[in-house]
Amino acid sequence: MTTLTQTRPRASRAGSARLDPFRATPFTRAMLALAIFLSIFPIYWMIIIATRSNEDAHSVPPPFLPGGNLGENIQAVFDAENAHFMTGIINSIIIASTVTAGIVVISTLAGFAFASLNFRGRNLLLLSVVLTMMVPLQQMGIVPLYQMMVTLGWTNTLKAVILPFLVNGFGVFLMTQYTRQAVPRELVEAARVDGANTIRIWWNVAVPAVRPGMAVLAIQTFMLIWNEFLWPLIILTPDNPTVQVALRALNDRYSTNYVLIFAGTTISIIPLLLVFVLFGRQIIGGLMEGAVKE
Repeated sequence: MTTLTQTRPRASRAGSARLDPFRATPFTRAMLALAIFLSIFPIYWMIIIATRSNEDAHSVPPPFLPGGNLGENIQAVFDAENAHFMTGIINSIIIASTVTAGIVVISTLAGFAFASLNFRGRNLLLLSVVLTMMVPLQQMGIVPLYQMMVTLGWTNTLKAVILPFLVNGFGVFLMTQYTRQAVPRELVEAARVDGANTIRIWWNVAVPAVRPGMAVLAIQTFMLIWNEFLWPLIILTPDNPTVQVALRALNDRYSTNYVLIFAGTTISIIPLLLVFVLFGRQIIGGLMEGAVKE
């Protein structure tokens, strides 16, 4: 009897290990490894070509090891007279940072108002915000937006690229839903009983709770604005571009210099990687803080 009672728990533990739904199977690991490889390989090959000559980009089989021309190729990118690459990077950093900060702050304020405050017409206003997400503003509004910029005299200025994108319907909707889950109504009422005004409640109560949502919104917004191409191409002149327009200018009229394009693209993804590292830590830190509180 003693032997049976001692062996049953071992068998149950072994069975539970085999039936553990969170245990990855070899097939799952193989698919994950394949997905990671397919995602990373184009970036790796782009960096490899950026370190080599233009002839290596057309060679068969293609090279898979880095060369020694990275510094020379990067210098050629910045020396390209028709690209104005340094100006493009500076403009993109200013535009993307300003728009990201504006969207995160405005969306967090609006999300807190829709989720935690009671005022007349709240649901109707939120519905109107959601409806704006169904309209392709980039395609339908680009002509009247350009006419508005011409009337204001804002053509070839950074504010013409910044101001039209400072409010985002998806950001407001995202932060509204996140605030409803992360900030209990009772906590807001308790802070109000203690004498805190609405702005102080938002700053001291809501912002720490919705920090992971703000980080997600910041990453997505920065990436979208950094990769924006059509509107800067229309409203800005070739000597005052953003980084995406500058990358297009690296392409010669009669031939394609893949080395310059890949070297410029390699430089252009560095700010995106820095944003992912910075805000990725905020997301993980917020999630771990929430797990500890639970």
